[in-house]
Amino acid sequence: MNENSVNLKDRSLLIKILGWIFSLAGIGIAFLAPLEIYCFYLFSYGGRFYYEGFGFGSFMFANIAGQVIGYYLIALILLTLGYGHLKIRKWVAKLSVSLLYFWLIVGIPLIITAFFILTGTKEISIPASSIILVVSILSYAVFPPLLIHFYKNRNVVYTFEKNDKKTCWMEKLPISVLTISWLIIFYIIVLHILILFNGIFPVFGTFFYGLKGIILLDITILCLSFLVWGLLRLQLWAWWGSVFALGILAISTIITFVNSSYSTILDNMKFPLKEILFLGNIPIQGYHFAIFAGIPLIVTWILAIMSKKQFLQKGVRS
Repeated sequence: MNENSVNLKDRSLLIKILGWIFSLAGIGIAFLAPLEIYCFYLFSYGGRFYYEGFGFGSFMFANIAGQVIGYYLIALILLTLGYGHLKIRKWVAKLSVSLLYFWLIVGIPLIITAFFILTGTKEISIPASSIILVVSILSYAVFPPLLIHFYKNRNVVYTFEKNDKKTCWMEKLPISVLTISWLIIFYIIVLHILILFNGIFPVFGTFFYGLKGIILLDITILCLSFLVWGLLRLQLWAWWGSVFALGILAISTIITFVNSSYSTILDNMKFPLKEILFLGNIPIQGYHFAIFAGIPLIVTWILAIMSKKQFLQKGVRS
């Protein structure tokens, strides 16, 4: 507590209100996750939305699996944040800010993906579309900057420090390193989901599919997982490895998509005919995928390059 702390205000109530909001949202999403699994029954043989070819290897199967994983992960994150806020733990402020920066980097691609999937698989009315648009704008352009400002407010920092005298391992990590780690963990999850898309993997102008693609995905997943472990320990070798791996992954992904046509990619996915007809009508090209996937990877790569000083000076807080 510094000499100016007498002029600072306790924000415990606001922090706990956020805790309840995160907790209730986490519980709600945790409730939805098992219900999403039920969609497999709806699309399987005998289900209301069944069509020939649905199953492991189809677009909708991968889509549902991805949504289930997303629900569980979001619920876990929200419940963790809820607990940290309700207990007013210092680590939750740093965790929250790093996750907010993470969202600012991957939010737009995820929102666009969710919008295409939602409009493509469900009939959305104009009022509902308007609500979704407003919520998307608020969740990306409004709430993150406000929350980042909130956590950096002197009164909030003072409140966390006053209520939590212990030091958690996460507090010793710079926010930039935490953000990079969450981004790489996110890419690891995406690579797992690509296994369900016929194991598609870009390698400097060529896509690998099937078992060859899955093997390459597996190797990349293991390497990235090892790098995350090193990053969270502020190991310099992990910084070098991350800069190299992210650079290779970003450049390889962009080059491959720019030099590939959407129709060729779609043909190699081996989706059922009904899905091919539906997906084929989407007005998108390879360079769209290059922008869509390339920008988050490039930003992560640049962020990793800029974080080198954090690994040269262990223990320095951002």
